[in-house]
Amino acid sequence: MDSNNKVRVAIIGRPNVGKSSLFNALLRANRAIVTPIPGTTRDTVEETLNLRGVPVVLVDTAGFNDQTEDLVERLGVERSRAALNQAALILWVIDGSQSLSDTERALADLLNGRAAIIVVNKVDLPGRADLGDLPAATPPVPLSALTGAGLADLEAAMLRLILGGKVISADGPVVSNPRHEQALQRALDHVEAALCAYQQGWPADAVTIDLTLGGEALGEITGETVSDDLLQTIFSQFCIGK
Repeated sequence: MDSNNKVRVAIIGRPNVGKSSLFNALLRANRAIVTPIPGTTRDTVEETLNLRGVPVVLVDTAGFNDQTEDLVERLGVERSRAALNQAALILWVIDGSQSLSDTERALADLLNGRAAIIVVNKVDLPGRADLGDLPAATPPVPLSALTGAGLADLEAAMLRLILGGKVISADGPVVSNPRHEQALQRALDHVEAALCAYQQGWPADAVTIDLTLGGEALGEITGETVSDDLLQTIFSQFCIGK
């Protein structure tokens, strides 16, 4: 996190995978220069994004290319490494129409233990990359930064990590929207009530009410609803009613 409790999100990847296109798509503005020429981005570019009430510092970075002999490009890569190390959340962009490169497989080692989302870009093009067992805190998110397809799924995945405690601020809360803060507090109150009811041996229906209300409170932020499958999963894990 930065000093203002904003979530630092770094967009990383090898050259020409669509990092700057994704940066612009998330901002809904043409902030970063985009060309088909690899290595266009030579420095980090930062912009603040309001992600459904969560203040985010979005960082576009130069492409990781350890083979380059260009001095300026190498300096850009070093700044990309610094941005990766400072980020609370990492968006690792992969070209879904091409095979993984050696540089990308080496980059995977840097993400072990980090809050990261693999973004499989360019799904509007033919071909599919074989991701194998790459590290990520969530399943890969397929999208097209060009058309916007899958962008809402990526934003939802980012929110799940941030609001789910996977991305933690050392200085304070990351939610600036008062309505979202109230929704989170209601969700916490209902979850605590459900846990108390379960521990006291109350019927499953009593527990279900608070779990549903807690999920609905979170849904006010994420736009998602509580499904019967989710409740069944919770019941099976806690053996409610058995």
